[in-house]
Amino acid sequence: MARLATKTAKTPSAAAQRPVTVINVVEQIEEDIVLGRLHPRERLIEDELMERFGAKRHVIRQSLLDLERMGVVERVPNRGAQVRSYSAQAVAQLYQMRTMLETTAASLIPMPLPAKALEELRAIQREHEDAVRKNDPKLVFRRNIAFHWALFANCGNPYLTAAINDFSHRAHVIRFHSLNQRRYVLRARDEHRAMIKAIEACDRPALIDLCRKHLMPSVETYLKLLPRD
Repeated sequence: MARLATKTAKTPSAAAQRPVTVINVVEQIEEDIVLGRLHPRERLIEDELMERFGAKRHVIRQSLLDLERMGVVERVPNRGAQVRSYSAQAVAQLYQMRTMLETTAASLIPMPLPAKALEELRAIQREHEDAVRKNDPKLVFRRNIAFHWALFANCGNPYLTAAINDFSHRAHVIRFHSLNQRRYVLRARDEHRAMIKAIEACDRPALIDLCRKHLMPSVETYLKLLPRD
């Protein structure tokens, strides 16, 4: 797969900051993958990560285990940990699951939505739009995730919400290219607005259709990068 971004910059040494935790390392590597700084099949070497983060080996090992559980890192014999890659078939299967889960959740969201929950969505969307306006990829990613977590939490089924979040994490490797293209970022912003309008209008079919369409850019852009047979 073609490389689309430069290598990650080193994190300042541990002497210049507070002790590095597993959460710190996991969040940074997660962002590096989503934002295209780390690429599918790129190796994650413990010694290099220890130097970069100024972290102990046990912190790096636990971080890689957590990332593996999230589905964004895989262990390969004779290579160790690397950023996960997906075949075209695996992408189709993963997004089939995401579509099923997220449209089911959309079908369960109460309409009209309670005012407090609706205002929470509006507030997160304002933050997302501000990040888009400032062209801040890291904040765009985080507020996008927050929007969808808040949206689907309203379905009232915590097991369904947990499954949605799990499959969303697994898709991090797939979504990196669409998050690095301005037109797709703007499209996501506009679709968030439309989702809120559909909820305000109690238009469930429109909300379900938007949730389905919202997933497609990541799939389309990732598949274009796969080697042709």
